[in-house]
Amino acid sequence: MTGTEDGAGTSWCPSGVADAPESVLLGVRSGADGQVAYLAEPVPAATALGMVPPDIEPRRILRFASHCVASCANRRGNDCTLIERVVAGFPEQESHSVPRCHLRADCKWWGQAGLAACRRCPAVSTRHHTDDERSALVADPAATADEIDAHFAHSG
Repeated sequence: MTGTEDGAGTSWCPSGVADAPESVLLGVRSGADGQVAYLAEPVPAATALGMVPPDIEPRRILRFASHCVASCANRRGNDCTLIERVVAGFPEQESHSVPRCHLRADCKWWGQAGLAACRRCPAVSTRHHTDDERSALVADPAATADEIDAHFAHSG
Protein backbone atom coordinates (compact mmCIF):
# COMPACT_ATOMS: atom_id res chain seq x y z
CA MET A 1 0.00 0.00 0.00
CA THR A 2 2.88 2.36 -0.49
CA GLY A 3 3.09 5.17 -2.96
CA THR A 4 5.24 8.18 -3.48
CA GLU A 5 4.77 11.80 -2.59
CA ASP A 6 7.73 14.02 -3.41
CA GLY A 7 9.99 10.95 -3.42
CA ALA A 8 8.91 9.76 0.03
CA GLY A 9 6.41 7.11 1.05
CA THR A 10 2.80 8.20 1.05
CA SER A 11 1.16 8.39 4.45
CA TRP A 12 -2.31 6.92 4.76
CA CYS A 13 -5.05 8.44 6.89
CA PRO A 14 -7.03 5.79 8.81
CA SER A 15 -9.97 8.18 8.96
CA GLY A 16 -9.94 9.01 5.27
CA VAL A 17 -12.48 9.76 2.62
CA ALA A 18 -14.23 7.11 0.56
CA ASP A 19 -14.25 8.97 -2.73
CA ALA A 20 -10.52 9.43 -3.45
CA PRO A 21 -9.23 7.14 -6.23
CA GLU A 22 -6.88 5.28 -3.85
CA SER A 23 -9.39 4.92 -0.98
CA VAL A 24 -9.76 1.52 0.64
CA LEU A 25 -12.05 0.03 3.24
CA LEU A 26 -10.13 -0.19 6.51
CA GLY A 27 -12.78 -1.89 8.62
CA VAL A 28 -16.38 -2.33 9.64
CA ARG A 29 -17.99 -0.91 12.77
CA SER A 30 -19.65 -3.71 14.67
CA GLY A 31 -20.89 -4.87 18.03
CA ALA A 32 -22.71 -3.00 20.76
CA ASP A 33 -19.76 -0.65 21.29
CA GLY A 34 -19.35 0.18 17.59
CA GLN A 35 -15.65 -0.67 17.58
CA VAL A 36 -13.98 -1.13 14.21
CA ALA A 37 -13.18 -4.68 13.12
CA TYR A 38 -10.28 -4.37 10.69
CA LEU A 39 -10.11 -6.21 7.39
CA ALA A 40 -7.16 -8.52 6.80
CA GLU A 41 -6.65 -7.12 3.28
CA PRO A 42 -7.64 -3.79 1.73
CA VAL A 43 -10.80 -3.63 -0.37
CA PRO A 44 -11.23 -0.74 -2.82
CA ALA A 45 -13.69 1.75 -1.36
CA ALA A 46 -15.70 1.84 -4.58
CA THR A 47 -16.31 -1.92 -4.27
CA ALA A 48 -17.40 -1.62 -0.62
CA LEU A 49 -19.66 1.36 -1.30
CA GLY A 50 -21.48 -0.63 -3.96
CA MET A 51 -22.50 -3.19 -1.31
CA VAL A 52 -24.05 -0.70 1.13
CA PRO A 53 -27.84 -0.37 0.86
CA PRO A 54 -28.88 3.08 -0.42
CA ASP A 55 -30.72 3.99 2.79
CA ILE A 56 -27.60 3.60 4.97
CA GLU A 57 -24.93 6.29 5.29
CA PRO A 58 -21.73 4.27 4.57
CA ARG A 59 -19.63 6.13 7.15
CA ARG A 60 -21.96 4.98 9.93
CA ILE A 61 -20.80 1.40 9.45
CA LEU A 62 -17.52 1.57 7.49
CA ARG A 63 -14.10 3.16 8.06
CA PHE A 64 -12.09 4.19 5.04
CA ALA A 65 -8.43 5.02 4.54
CA SER A 66 -7.02 7.37 1.93
CA HIS A 67 -3.83 9.31 1.37
CA CYS A 68 -2.95 11.95 3.93
CA VAL A 69 -3.11 15.23 2.01
CA ALA A 70 -1.65 18.67 2.69
CA SER A 71 -5.05 20.34 2.24
CA CYS A 72 -6.65 18.40 5.12
CA ALA A 73 -8.28 20.54 7.82
CA ASN A 74 -6.58 18.31 10.41
CA ARG A 75 -3.06 18.93 9.12
CA ARG A 76 -0.55 21.19 10.86
CA GLY A 77 2.75 21.12 9.00
CA ASN A 78 3.57 17.42 8.77
CA ASP A 79 1.48 16.49 11.81
CA CYS A 80 -2.09 15.24 12.07
CA THR A 81 -3.98 17.15 14.74
CA LEU A 82 -6.83 14.63 14.61
CA ILE A 83 -4.72 11.89 16.18
CA GLU A 84 -3.58 14.36 18.83
CA ARG A 85 -7.25 15.01 19.69
CA VAL A 86 -8.11 11.29 19.55
CA VAL A 87 -5.32 10.49 22.03
CA ALA A 88 -6.48 13.32 24.31
CA GLY A 89 -10.19 12.53 24.01
CA PHE A 90 -10.45 8.75 24.13
CA PRO A 91 -9.13 6.41 26.81
CA GLU A 92 -6.51 3.89 25.78
CA GLN A 93 -7.96 0.42 25.27
CA GLU A 94 -7.16 -1.95 28.13
CA SER A 95 -5.65 -4.62 25.91
CA HIS A 96 -1.89 -4.87 25.69
CA SER A 97 -2.17 -5.93 22.06
CA VAL A 98 -2.97 -3.74 19.10
CA PRO A 99 -5.45 -4.66 16.39
CA ARG A 100 -4.15 -6.27 13.21
CA CYS A 101 -4.20 -3.61 10.52
CA HIS A 102 -3.09 -3.71 6.89
CA LEU A 103 -2.47 0.05 6.98
CA ARG A 104 0.06 0.24 9.82
CA ALA A 105 3.30 0.33 7.80
CA ASP A 106 2.18 3.52 6.06
CA CYS A 107 -0.29 4.90 8.63
CA LYS A 108 0.09 8.57 9.50
CA TRP A 109 -1.30 7.99 12.99
CA TRP A 110 1.06 5.09 13.70
CA GLY A 111 4.01 7.11 12.46
CA GLN A 112 3.06 10.06 14.62
CA ALA A 113 1.70 8.52 17.83
CA GLY A 114 2.58 4.81 17.66
CA LEU A 115 0.86 2.49 20.14
CA ALA A 116 -1.21 5.32 21.62
CA ALA A 117 -2.88 5.76 18.22
CA CYS A 118 -3.38 2.05 17.54
CA ARG A 119 -4.96 1.42 20.92
CA ARG A 120 -7.56 4.12 20.30
CA CYS A 121 -8.13 3.69 16.58
CA PRO A 122 -10.93 1.06 16.84
CA ALA A 123 -13.09 3.58 18.73
CA VAL A 124 -12.86 6.21 15.98
CA SER A 125 -15.86 6.77 13.74
CA THR A 126 -15.58 8.67 10.47
CA ARG A 127 -19.12 9.92 11.02
CA HIS A 128 -20.02 10.64 14.63
CA HIS A 129 -23.49 10.94 16.07
CA THR A 130 -24.53 14.52 16.83
CA ASP A 131 -25.41 13.57 20.41
CA ASP A 132 -21.91 12.18 21.06
CA GLU A 133 -20.23 15.19 22.67
CA ARG A 134 -16.80 13.56 22.99
CA SER A 135 -16.65 12.52 19.32
CA ALA A 136 -17.91 15.91 18.15
CA LEU A 137 -15.22 17.73 20.12
CA VAL A 138 -12.46 15.35 18.99
CA ALA A 139 -13.57 15.69 15.35
CA ASP A 140 -13.48 19.51 15.45
CA PRO A 141 -10.23 20.66 13.77
CA ALA A 142 -10.38 23.87 15.84
CA ALA A 143 -10.26 21.98 19.15
CA THR A 144 -6.88 21.47 20.78
CA ALA A 145 -5.76 18.53 22.88
CA ASP A 146 -5.52 20.86 25.90
CA GLU A 147 -9.12 22.02 25.38
CA ILE A 148 -10.30 18.42 25.16
CA ASP A 149 -8.41 17.50 28.34
CA ALA A 150 -9.89 20.52 30.16
CA HIS A 151 -13.43 19.84 28.93
CA PHE A 152 -13.47 16.24 30.09
CA ALA A 153 -11.70 17.05 33.36
CA HIS A 154 -14.60 19.42 34.22
CA SER A 155 -17.41 17.18 32.97
CA GLY A 156 -16.21 14.15 34.89
